[in-house]
Amino acid sequence: MFEQSFKNIDNILRTDSGCGTELDYVEQTSWILFLKYLDDLEEVKWSEAKLSGKEYEYILKPDFRWDVWACPKEEGNKIDHQRALDGDDLKDFVNNKLFPYLKKFKAKNPDTIEYKIGEIFSELKNKITSGYKLREILNTVDTMHFRLYEEKHELSHLYEAKIAKMGNAGRNGGEYYTPRPLIKTIVKVVNPKIGETIYDGACGSAGFLVESFNLLTQNQTKLSSKEMKILQNDTFYGKEIKSLAYIIGIMNMILHGIEAPNIRHMNTLSENINDIQEKDRYDVILANPPFGAGIGKEIQQNFPIRTGETAFLFLQHFIKILKAGGKAGIVIKNTFLSNTDNASISLRKLLLESCNLHTVLGLPGGVFAGAGVKTVVLFFEKGAPTKKTWFYQLNLNRNLGKTNPLNEKDLAEFIELQKDKKDSDNSWRINIKDIDSKTFDLSVKNPNKNDEVILREPKDILDEMKELDKNSEDIFKKIKKII
Repeated sequence: MFEQSFKNIDNILRTDSGCGTELDYVEQTSWILFLKYLDDLEEVKWSEAKLSGKEYEYILKPDFRWDVWACPKEEGNKIDHQRALDGDDLKDFVNNKLFPYLKKFKAKNPDTIEYKIGEIFSELKNKITSGYKLREILNTVDTMHFRLYEEKHELSHLYEAKIAKMGNAGRNGGEYYTPRPLIKTIVKVVNPKIGETIYDGACGSAGFLVESFNLLTQNQTKLSSKEMKILQNDTFYGKEIKSLAYIIGIMNMILHGIEAPNIRHMNTLSENINDIQEKDRYDVILANPPFGAGIGKEIQQNFPIRTGETAFLFLQHFIKILKAGGKAGIVIKNTFLSNTDNASISLRKLLLESCNLHTVLGLPGGVFAGAGVKTVVLFFEKGAPTKKTWFYQLNLNRNLGKTNPLNEKDLAEFIELQKDKKDSDNSWRINIKDIDSKTFDLSVKNPNKNDEVILREPKDILDEMKELDKNSEDIFKKIKKII
């Protein structure tokens, strides 16, 4: 129903000089969709109030409502082209009146729609340079509706496809997108329940929160109104530092049926983890934190194990903010298992001593578009030390990439074997008492794969290079003597 509309919007944006990338297309589509969603939400609430004999107080002033500035209607519900702004008049209204008005929205409670309005439009600007093209997009979006479950369901699928496209567009896009088959697998293994709080402190496009919501509502007809209220208001929590990811995450959750997502626009790592109290903790953590070095000293001060590696600081945050008995599924670089620096060793020790690291899923390269790193997924429960860890190495008979991405079938064996942590050609268990008690090295090679190439330590490779250089020098000296 809406697929052609999305294609039409993208085609219009491609011809506008202000939008040059897939990221721009998603960003600009998002703010327009958000305002259309807000208009539909207000109309539903107005109707509900009227049926109850109550007055409804609109969030937006009349001049800034969709049916006044965006798509005023005449009889027959057709757009009134006499009143509808166009060209420079439309662009000037959006840039100089609409956005400044929406930026002023403030609310103390970050979980309200008013707070979201102020946050979103404080971070955004209209990049569509042609008012005529903006008019075409508004007319297209006006045909989309967010009132029926079926409409939201279709829109959510199309929006997910846009996010995936953005994720494949290059390095920057990939920062916001974790492949959906991997997210679904992690959610299935952690298996959250209604009544548990679910948190992602680096939520990006909110994929983990959305998939958790999908899992918990797959039998929606069997859920009570009380359970649905819990899912709407008291289940899903996220934090995101990047403006575009924050906006996409909110829009993604709204389209999946969560009215006012509990996502905060902030730097998770700016919080001193010693300040985290019991009331701040969550039952379930699902996350793919950003990788990369370069975190400043002022941020590192917030953590007992100081390191410039972003993901290692996030892992400390997650361990601290997880409730006792809580469950987690965290994506991290595979070098975490074996790095020999003090921070890595200390972090592995902390994880193994304070949590039960029951499962490690090893992923091949190419899972993440634009990122050349190999990753693992750590599954753990907080409150008891690790005694045994079950490893599964995903071995595929093909190279992964944009045209050949990871799919759910690839991970089916892992999900099945993980239930009972069975041994196989790709899986095995280790006793933690058998690992090196000084380094806590977890880079265990698959004992069932005799042909597996054993990777050497960097120090050994460097020593060999020095030896080869010395040999080469000796040979050159001999040659010179002969000459």
